[in-house]
Amino acid sequence: MYTVPMQIGELAKRTAVTVDTIRFYEKRQLLPEATRSTGGFRLYTTGDIEQLHFIRQMHELGFSLREIRELIELRTRKIAACEPVRELLKHKIEDVRTKLRELQKLESELMADLQKCNKELKRRQRHAASACPVLEQVTAK
Repeated sequence: MYTVPMQIGELAKRTAVTVDTIRFYEKRQLLPEATRSTGGFRLYTTGDIEQLHFIRQMHELGFSLREIRELIELRTRKIAACEPVRELLKHKIEDVRTKLRELQKLESELMADLQKCNKELKRRQRHAASACPVLEQVTAK
């Protein structure tokens, strides 16, 4: 299937990616360097659209640009990529689990601070106002 090459603005529109992001991906070698028209304009194909969709999907899954580059290389070479991809996925899952533990710890700390605020507000209804215990605690750290 032959497609008419498109300029960077059209590629950006079709993929909902900014022109600057497309140039950034080219510099980072996530997208192949575009061919140029006789006038010097970058020209892209439907293959570039697919590549940008792949990059965005992998980015949304939390893969770094380095990891995405590895995945693109594996995808491009069409080699038996299951083992390296499996290893990348295992590392990504462990990263996600670590982040979840950190977020759960943060949630616990925030809940404890919220309880301090609630207690202080109840106490203020009965007594004179004092400083917020959460802000006092943060200042003391």
